[in-house]
Order: sequence, then structure tokens, then C-alpha cells
Amino acid sequence: MTTIRTVPTDPIDGQKPGTSGLRKKTAVFQEHHYLENFIQSIWDGIGGVEGKTLVLGGDGRHFNGQAAQVVLRMAAASGAKKVIVAKRALLSTPAASNLIRKRGADGGIILSASHNPGGPNGDFGVKFNSSNGGPASETITGKIFDATKSIAEFKITETQDIGLRTLETVSLGDMEIEIVDPVDDYADLMAELFDFDAIRALFKSDFRMRFDAMHAVTGPYASRILQEMLGASPGTVFNAIPLPDFGDGHPDPNPTWAKQLWDEMMSASGPDLGAASDGDGDRNMIVGRQCYVSPSDSLAVLAANATLVPGYKDGLKGVARSMPTSQAVDRVAEKLGIDCYETPTGWKFFGNLLDAGKATLCGEESFGTGSDHVREKDGLWAVLFWLNILAVKKCSVAELMDEHWATYGRNYYSRHDYEAVDSDAAAGVMDHVRGQLGSLPGQSFGSLKVVSADEFAYDDPVDGSRAEGQGLRVGFEGGGRLVLRLSGTGTEGATLRVYLEKVETDPAQFGLDPQEALAEVIAAAETIAEIKARTGRDAPDVIT
Repeated sequence: MTTIRTVPTDPIDGQKPGTSGLRKKTAVFQEHHYLENFIQSIWDGIGGVEGKTLVLGGDGRHFNGQAAQVVLRMAAASGAKKVIVAKRALLSTPAASNLIRKRGADGGIILSASHNPGGPNGDFGVKFNSSNGGPASETITGKIFDATKSIAEFKITETQDIGLRTLETVSLGDMEIEIVDPVDDYADLMAELFDFDAIRALFKSDFRMRFDAMHAVTGPYASRILQEMLGASPGTVFNAIPLPDFGDGHPDPNPTWAKQLWDEMMSASGPDLGAASDGDGDRNMIVGRQCYVSPSDSLAVLAANATLVPGYKDGLKGVARSMPTSQAVDRVAEKLGIDCYETPTGWKFFGNLLDAGKATLCGEESFGTGSDHVREKDGLWAVLFWLNILAVKKCSVAELMDEHWATYGRNYYSRHDYEAVDSDAAAGVMDHVRGQLGSLPGQSFGSLKVVSADEFAYDDPVDGSRAEGQGLRVGFEGGGRLVLRLSGTGTEGATLRVYLEKVETDPAQFGLDPQEALAEVIAAAETIAEIKARTGRDAPDVIT
């Protein structure tokens, strides 16, 4: 027999969900009632969970297992009908989205801080995904935040920990708990979308690949699909075992944090394809031998070659990108005669477009790419997409990029991150640039002439909602851009992100180092934003 306790509590400041749920230091989530308050606020914000079916899982970071137990006990106490939970509560974000959709669940709880570091001194996060499998809308997250400010009690079931190590169905009071393999349903979906026979043939040739799972949740998925199902050689997937602290690493798939992979790929004798994914499996980095593919270019290449892949052979309904992402995919969409949507940062903004059939492929410059197969970005899906294209075209990554740029031109692009900046100083940079927006058009910075300057606002073409204050844009003659925004994914201070873009159509200029090609845009950014003077930072912490 189970006992349900109603526990008095008080609101806790600062529980406002960001672009992908609530992220804080792990120690904060472990504070008295912190997690319980937020979970109860989710239940209250979505109108309760009585009679509902939920999906539950996370990326395996420190506190993942304990948090999963709390969610199960609170779901049972509030009358949930069923929770479908992954074995050991390990479930990638795209796999969770797929499971919600496939099982017709009413939503799900994803325990993750994505690409942020883990461990006792790292970060933790909780996100609610809606019944379409995607991140909760701003309307829902607003209701959840309102609930955090008025909460007076939470309900929780008193019980010992529920074992999550065997595939079985158990009961907690009147609630059913189904423990499932985290990979099975996702692997089935990938086999439907991609030509696995063609990819097997690629691996049977002299094609070599390396996949860095970064000791994060994608390890079991990549090992199963790439090595067991597709025949990639043993050792193709490395750092494959998920660890609570990600092996004391930073599970962010970029040239800075995936250094072992990067060094291998930059060798003249490196593998043909390198890839990496992040903490919860929704991001990806693509690298060819001595050829880095920016996330913006990756989205454009996938769009340009989509009909080579079985799941997209009938063409694309449209494409969408976050505002800071380069305009490379816009050029592809124009040539294909399809719509291209520019949205705020945050995958939830793609949801309406996907649900309404207005877009098929979506992408963000922050190493996120996805499609209408789920309602999240999907790291391993993007890697399989690349493998499928290479298998059909029988070319190298570098050759594919050369072909793409020859057709569409090259959008040189880079992001400069200034991390853990004093919040007031970062806000001061934004205010300084914001104050110049009206006077910048017509000004020149070196050979760059400003033709537009604004603060981005988005009117959703599906539901008519408006999102304002989504970043500052400065457009240059010829298609180049400078974009500045404050990130919502950090847990301390502020992250100032500076996005730099230049369009090059002269093939003789396609082989430049991006930082060299963007030198004038970088200089213009400093002149306009005064980052050094206002933050005290001489250089960005991360350049991608």
C-alpha cells in the first residue's frame, strides 16, 4: 500500500524556464524542495496530470536517477495513469520526442541541461515537452512560471526507489510504470528514414568514421545503430559510455570541446567523416578530413540534397532557421522555390511550422539540426543524413562542400561566445548597440556599409503570436550580418553571443579561414558594440 503526502512549501525565486526548460547548478536542484516545487508547478501549469500518460528520461548526468524517482513519485501522487520511463532513466531528447509521439503520450519530462557540464559541481535541468513531442510553448512555460510563484504545497508518494534496470511493467499505487529500452523505437525510426543498405555498403568500402559520444547519452544509440546495425568498425564510436560527469568533460560538440576528434580529423590521414553529439543527444558536429562543416552549412547541404534520402525523397515543404543562423539555407530555399522561415532561437519556435506542414527541415547555428520526424533537434539523425548523402554521391565531405559553394556561394560564418560575463556589463553592451539601431544604416565600417539595423521580433505565421526582443541585427551591403544576443542556456552570469556573417560568391575566395574572411565584420562588431571596453574581455571564450 502506498501513502500520498501533501507537503506544505513556499515559492522559490528564479524558477523561470528558459529556452529549453529550467537549468541551474546541480546543487541548486538538490536544495530543500527545489525540484519538487518545480515538478508540482509543471503539473499545475499544464492543468494537472490526472489520468494522463507521460514519458520520462534524461541524459544520465549527476542527480538524473534521483530526480527520476521524484518525478515518478509525484506523478503517481497527482493521479497520472502511466509513465513510460527509459531503462536507468537514460533517454536522449530526440528519442523522448519520438516516444511521446509514437505512444500518443500527453507529454514528457526530460531531465537534462543539454550541452552544459555535469557532475556535482555542474549543471542540471528539467524540461516539459508537450504532446506533440516538442518543447513547451511560451504560453505553457509562462503558466508553469506563474505556478512557481504561487505554489503552497506539493504531493508525493512515499515509497522506496522504483527499480529501473530491467524491462518490465510495475505499479506505483494506481499508476503504471512501463520501463522500456531507450534505443529500440528510435532505431526503428532511423531505419524508416534512411537507406541503411547504402550506408552499410559505404562502411564495407574503405570509408572510415569516428563518432565522439562525449560520455553522454548518445553513446548507446550510436553504438547500436552505427556499429551493430550498419557495420561500422569496432571503435568507430568512442567515449561511448554515459557518465554522470561526462568523463569530467564538457559535452558540447564543437572544435573546442571535442578536441580529440578534431585533432584526428585535421590530420591528412584522418577518417573520412567525424561526428560528435552532446549531453542529451540533440546536437551534432560534422567534420570531414581537414574540412570543418559549420552547422549553418550543414543545414544548407541537407536541404540541397534531401531528395537523395528515402524519408525526404518527395522534397521539402519548407525550411526554417533560427535568426542568428547563417543565411546559407535561405539561398538553397530560393533555388528550390520553397519557403524559408526565420524564427527566434529556441527549438519550440519550429514546432508550429512543423505541425502545420510548413517546414520539413529546421536548424540552428548552435549545432542543432532536425526535421518533422520528431519535434526536437536530433544529433544522430543529422549524422545518418550525412552518411546517406555521402553513400549516394560517393564523394568526400570536402568535395561535397566545394560543390555546394560553387552552386550557392559561401556564407562565411562564425560565433564568438563571451561566457559568464557580468550580467550588468552584458546588458550594457546590448543597450549600447540598441541605442544605435536608428542611426547605423548608411554608416560604413571599413568597406562594409550598413543597410539595416533592428531588434528582431517574430510573428508566428501559424498562431499569430508575437515574440519580441529576440536579438539585435545589423545588415551589411552584400548580405553580411552582425547579430548580438544574450543566451538563455547558461547557469551563471550572462553569455554574450556575437554572430558574424559574410557572403562570398567568388570561387577563388572559398578557401579562406573563416576568421580571416570575417576580419572586417569582427572589427565592425568591436567598433559598434565596444565589447572589450564594456566587459573587460580581450577575446571570446569560445569561437565556433
